[in-house]
Formats: sequence, C-alpha cells, structure tokens
Amino acid sequence: MTSRQEDPAGTPTRRAALRLLDAVLRRGLPLEAAMDAACAELDRGDDRAFAHAIAAEVLRRTSDLDALIDAATERPLPADAKARMVLRIALVQALAMNTPQHAAITTVLPLVDGGPRKLVHGVFAHVLREGGTLPDPPHLPPAVAERWARSWGAQAAEAARRSIAVPPPVDLSFKAGTDIADWAGQLEGESLAPDHVRIPAGRRIVDLPGYDDGVWWVQDIAAAIPARLLGNGAGRRALDLCAAPGGKTMQLASAGWTVDAVDMSEARMARLSENLERTGLTARTHVADAGSFREGAPYDAVLLDAPCSATGIFRRHPDVLHRAGTRVIADAAEAQAGLIGHAAELVATGGTLVYAVCSLEADEGEQIAKAFVAANKEWRIDPVTADELPQGFAPDKVGRVRVRPGTLAEKGGADGFFIARFRRG
Repeated sequence: MTSRQEDPAGTPTRRAALRLLDAVLRRGLPLEAAMDAACAELDRGDDRAFAHAIAAEVLRRTSDLDALIDAATERPLPADAKARMVLRIALVQALAMNTPQHAAITTVLPLVDGGPRKLVHGVFAHVLREGGTLPDPPHLPPAVAERWARSWGAQAAEAARRSIAVPPPVDLSFKAGTDIADWAGQLEGESLAPDHVRIPAGRRIVDLPGYDDGVWWVQDIAAAIPARLLGNGAGRRALDLCAAPGGKTMQLASAGWTVDAVDMSEARMARLSENLERTGLTARTHVADAGSFREGAPYDAVLLDAPCSATGIFRRHPDVLHRAGTRVIADAAEAQAGLIGHAAELVATGGTLVYAVCSLEADEGEQIAKAFVAANKEWRIDPVTADELPQGFAPDKVGRVRVRPGTLAEKGGADGFFIARFRRG
C-alpha cells in the first residue's frame, strides 16, 4: 500500500471517511460518535467536516451506489469489502458532490492495494464511461423501505425517500412570551407554532441574532410537541427524564414549571447546563439513571423522551437507516417498557405522564402505549386535541400523536415521532 507520506492531497480525508463508514456499517456506531477516532489524523476543521459529509452522503445513497457497483462487476463484492467501501466513496463524490473525477479516484486508490486497487479503478471508470447516475431522491435501504411501507403505507415510505434528498430546515424554540412575529422577521424565517420559528438549513447557528442572548434554542418542531402537551406549569413540579441536551427542559422551565432534569450522561448533562445558562432558565439537574431515579417524587407531571432506535431523525442522521435493524428496535422497545413503568410510579395521583420517542417504529410507540394502559388500570390516555398541535400535525383516532414521513412536507418536513399523554386516576 502506498505510504501515507506519498498520499495525494486529500487522501487523509477520504481515509477518515472510510473509517467512519466502517464504524457505522460494520460496527454499528452512530456517525457522530465515531467522528473523534475516525478523524484523529485531521487537524483542520474543514477536512473533518468534508469527511463527515462524504460518509453521510454515502449513507444516504448506499443502495443506489451499490446498484451501480454490482452492475459493473461480474461477481458481487462482499457487503463489507474494502473495495466496495472505497468505490462508494469515490462514486458519491463524482456523481453527487461535484468532485472532479480525477480527484475522486486518485484520493481513494491509496486506501486499497494490489488486485482491489485495479478493481476499484476499473469499476469506477466503467460506471462513469457508461454514464452512471444516482437517482434523485435516493432509495432507502430495502429493509427500511419495506418496514415503513408495511407500517405506514407506500405513500409514507416514498415521502421518507424524498425527505433525505435535501437538508432539513432548522427549527428554533423560543422562550414563552417572545414576540415571534418580530423574530421571524429578524431571522428571515416562518413561524408554524407558538414560540417557534423555522429557518432554512445551512446557516451558522451561533452567528444568528438571539443566540448569544439565549432567546431561543434549536429543536425540531416535532420534538417540541411533548413539552407543549403539558401546558403552563404555574409553579407545579415536572420531571424531565432522559433530558439532555435540554430542549424540553427549557420549554418546561419557560412555561412556568419547576423542573428536575435527569440524564445518565455526564457530558450531555454538562451541555444541558450550558444551555440553561445561555437562556437564563433554571432547572435542577441530576446525573442519574432514569430507570432508578426517585428523588422528589411524586411529581405533578413526568415527561419521558425515551432512548430509542432514533429512526425518526434519519433526515439529519442517515446512519440510523443502517444501524437500526430489527434487533436494535426490539431491544429498545424492551427498555422503553421498563422505563415507562418506572416513570409512571413517579407521578402523583391526578398527574400527567407524557411518553415520547423519536422513532418511526410502531413497536416503540403505539405498542408501548397500548401495553402500558392495558397493564395499568389506574392510567388512561389523555387525548391530545388538534388545537394543541402545530399546524400540519394531527392526533390519531385515540388522541395520540404519530408524526409520519410526509408530515409538513410542503414546509420542509419534520422528524418522525410518537407522543402519548396519560392521566393517572
């Protein structure tokens, strides 16, 4: 293999992209969690960002890249073969990222040696010579497309496919009582709900008006629904379980709740504390396991945004399309069943429990809610009404909220979510 001292300029960035893809596709790690190790040799922030961009674009287009590769080889390459990984990196740059063809191939050839190098060069040249293109929008991985079509219908699966073709917009949540019309004008955005402004993707968040003053925080419009459903706190006590990085905690504090926020990640809770300090909002923070935390119970309200497969955030994090298979979903659902049972024990009689997951899997949403009510006779669904939700969202027939692909599509979409509100007693 060519020594790294002899690598063409740009090869270290492609090597980092290869490590990122290996971390996601072979080891099942989240893309963001793999960044530090994969990019350890890159000193420049723009090189790290480009390695991330290459890996993310491959993950959005894996099925279509593999179709081109398979059509150009006599025998299919193993799914985890380095040659396939390197070809994905080269082709996605040439066909989707406006990288000159010569740069796309010369920067990846040092990542392979011997026969695989000749194979990579030959397949790349063949695909381009034959006029290979990538479809727009990209295709979802077949297993994901089939699962979502089965759960939500072919139209929703097609909407999911369309939604990964463009960067999603950015939603900002504002402190209660803010002049939203004024801020929408300042930010050149659009308000789709109280205390909300949506702006186009691509703007540097920390440079926007209001950031340094703590007027708002970034939070997808769907992710803001769970806290909205608890209404005005008027000094009552709320517990936010699995709270970091703190969007819902800040919503509750801004709405007048006295908030305790719990998360087991010390690093994520440090970020929550930073967000509270920036916005001037207050909450008691606890680094603890949400499954065993009991301090201060009972609470008037408990919000559980449970750890899940995270398939609902696939627009922003395409790695979940490849990491969250049936085993991950089943394990997450099992953990959620335990968490919701524990959370319910922390709610006072007459109090409210809101359960939410950023998942597009019914096993992590509807089935958890149904089983919880069936097993706990003192609890009932507290139906959500349409006027409690942002425009473009609607409750299901029993008053729960399922945010499917295609929701708010004409405005840029929303993350996939499930939210249910329960009342005790």
